Amino acid sequence: MKILFINPWSVKPTKSRLINRLDRVNGDNLVCQILASVTPRDHCLEMINDVVQPIDFDADVEMVALTTLTRTAPRAYEIADEFRRRGKTVVLGGWHASALPQEAKLHADSVVIGEAEEIWPKVLHDFEQKTLQPFYEQDRPADLDAVPILTREQREPYKLSSFFQSIEITKGCPTGCNFCSISYRKFGSLHRTRSIENAIKELEAIPQKFIVFSDPSLTINPKYTKQLFKAMKGLNKKFIGEGNANVLARDDELLKLAAEAGCIYWYVGFESVNQETVNSIGKTTNKVENYKKVIKKVHDYGMCLEAALMFGFDTDAPDVFENTLQAIQSWDIDLMDFSTLTPYPGTPLFSQLEEQGRILTREWEKYDSFQVVFQPKQMTPEQLLKGVQRMWEEFYTPLRCIKRSAKSIALGLYPFVLTTERNYNFYQNVKTMTASSHST
Repeated sequence: MKILFINPWSVKPTKSRLINRLDRVNGDNLVCQILASVTPRDHCLEMINDVVQPIDFDADVEMVALTTLTRTAPRAYEIADEFRRRGKTVVLGGWHASALPQEAKLHADSVVIGEAEEIWPKVLHDFEQKTLQPFYEQDRPADLDAVPILTREQREPYKLSSFFQSIEITKGCPTGCNFCSISYRKFGSLHRTRSIENAIKELEAIPQKFIVFSDPSLTINPKYTKQLFKAMKGLNKKFIGEGNANVLARDDELLKLAAEAGCIYWYVGFESVNQETVNSIGKTTNKVENYKKVIKKVHDYGMCLEAALMFGFDTDAPDVFENTLQAIQSWDIDLMDFSTLTPYPGTPLFSQLEEQGRILTREWEKYDSFQVVFQPKQMTPEQLLKGVQRMWEEFYTPLRCIKRSAKSIALGLYPFVLTTERNYNFYQNVKTMTASSHST
C-alpha cells in the first residue's frame, strides 16, 4: 500500500527563518522516522514537506496521513478536505488532533490520539481489512526500545537526509507547567527513557554529524543523561538539546560530559524574570536569581545558550518589558527567544482562560507564540503584542548581534557559527516584523 505522509505548515510563520527551517527539517525527519520505523516493510511511505514541496492531490496513494500542531491545523484541514474530495482516505494525528479529536474528525476518516508508535500498524491493518475505526488511542505508554531503528540504507527512501537530524531518546515531562502541551496529554507526564545501548545504535545509524535532541529536557533524569553522554564520546556528533535551569546551574559533571559528548548549544526555558510568575505556572524549580549563573556555567564548558521568555501571564503588568530588558542586560547571553504566552488546547491554561471568557479567537493559525489570542489580565492585547515586539527589536540590534557573535568565538568554532547564524536570522526576522508593523 502507498501511504503519503504530509507535515503541513502555517502560511504565515512569524519567527526566525532559521528556526522555521530547523523546525521543518527536524519535525519532518522525526515524525517520518518514527512512522517509517513501525510501518510494515510491504508498505511504501512517501513524505511531503509542505513548506518547500508542492502537493500532488492526484497522487496515486491509498492513504494520506497528516500530523498537526495547533498553528498548522487550518492548513492540515485544508489539505485533508481536498484529498477527501478526491476519494482518498485521510488520517489525522499530532498535538492538535489529539487535543481536539472531534474537531479533527470533521476533516478525516480517522484520528490517532496521542502516541502512535504501537497503534499505527493497527491503523494500516484495519484500513486494508476495510475496518478503519474513527478514532485510535493507545491504552498504554509507548515502549521506546520497541521502536525499530532504521538503518542508513532504510533512511534513504524516506528522505531522512537533512543537515540536522532529530532523535528522541525520552518521552514525557513531569514538571507540569500549565501552558505546556506535553504534560497534559495521555502519558505525557510519565517520563520514559530508551536504553543507552538502543540510543547509541540509532545515533550510529544516523549519517548526519549534527543532531537535535527533541526531548522536552535532557535534564529530567541527570543520571541517565550522564550515562548517555559518556556513551556518546567518540561518535563525533555535534548536538543541540533542551535543559532545565536548576540542573544546569548546579551539575558541573553533566555539563562537562555534555561538552565532551559534542554538545554545542542548550535551549533553556527561563520563562520570566519575575519569580512570582515562574512559581505561578508550576515551574518552581526555576530560580531567577540563578539565571546568570546558568549562562556562565554553560559558557565555562564551551557551549552557548538560548533562553526563552514568555509574556502575558496574569502577573505581568505593562512594566514587565522594561523590567526584563534591565534584567537581561547583565546576562551575557548568546540568544533569546521572546514569545507571547499561548494557551494551546488541551492545557490547563486554555481551560482556565476559556472558563473566564478570555479566549479571543479560535483561528488556530494565530496560535504561533507571537500573536495575542487571549485577553491579558493587566494589559490590552495591543500592549502585549507591542511589548513582545519591542523585546525582539531591542535585543537583536545589529551592534548587539555582532557583539554577541564576537564573544562566542571563545566558545569554539561550532558554537560561534551557530550563534552567529541564529543572531543574523533573528535580526532579519526583526526587520521583517518591523516593516510589517509599520505598513499596517
